Amino acid sequence: MSLAQIIEEIPKLTHSERREIFLQVMSFEPEADDVAICDHVAREGFALLDEMEATDSANG
Repeated sequence: MSLAQIIEEIPKLTHSERREIFLQVMSFEPEADDVAICDHVAREGFALLDEMEATDSANG
């Protein structure tokens, strides 16, 4: 599977699935501070994505 295909599939995942992928990817990073910063940014991004998905669902 190519990187483009993986990225295309990410929005189709649940919040929990996206979170797990994020944590797995970040586990490869050696710097804990970097991981914490990325974790914070990802939480905000995932929350925004969830809001967008909810809006799309509500609008049919």
